Amino acid sequence: MLEKQSYKIQHFHTLISLLRDRQGFLEEIRQEIRLQNKINSLFVSSSIFFAIYGAIIGASHSWAQALSGAIKLPAFYLLTLIICFPTLFFFSVLFGSRSSIQQHFAVLLTSVSVISVLLFSLAPVTLFFLITTPDSYQFFKLLNVLIFSITGIFGVRFLYEGMQLLSQQDEVGKRTRTTILRSWLLLYGFVGMQLGWFLRPFFGAPDSKFELFRAVRGNFYLDIVAAISEILGLR
Repeated sequence: MLEKQSYKIQHFHTLISLLRDRQGFLEEIRQEIRLQNKINSLFVSSSIFFAIYGAIIGASHSWAQALSGAIKLPAFYLLTLIICFPTLFFFSVLFGSRSSIQQHFAVLLTSVSVISVLLFSLAPVTLFFLITTPDSYQFFKLLNVLIFSITGIFGVRFLYEGMQLLSQQDEVGKRTRTTILRSWLLLYGFVGMQLGWFLRPFFGAPDSKFELFRAVRGNFYLDIVAAISEILGLR
């Protein structure tokens, strides 16, 4: 029992180390220090934080939706990473990167972990609006779109800094890899939005029954426009 508790604490200790000393943490990744331990710890701790936040937003509908959200939100971020990761790695290698696949994946996980921590830190705010505005589904949805956007921006910035640090050891093709990274970040964003639309609902419309997945129709952008129009009384 004590060993299991110590193992769990170790996961969160790794995440705290990342938050306290980003440059030092990334430098250890560059030097391949305890890479597998870092990957395991960041994966476990970020999944827990995503699950907690997913349960909160799903609770706006029902307990079943809360359970679904706790599973789907970590899966959403992990699947987006898995879908986009090969593109970044192989293009980077093609243009001179000598960093290992583990190093690339560890840097990407640091970005995802930062997003999970930021979401967890905003969980009390989300819970507050969930309790105080129970009949404002569109507002709650837009609030979370804003939260996901802000945390995503911080995560992307962290990823960019980490990849730049990883590239310091490979001067050949560095400018090309930077261009690839910027293009990949756009790809990551588009894949994430489409995957999120495919995995919906995360919230669940208040007048609808529980659905694990919803039929794929329309798109993310039209749904946001419709939500804004409803809040402003334009429809």
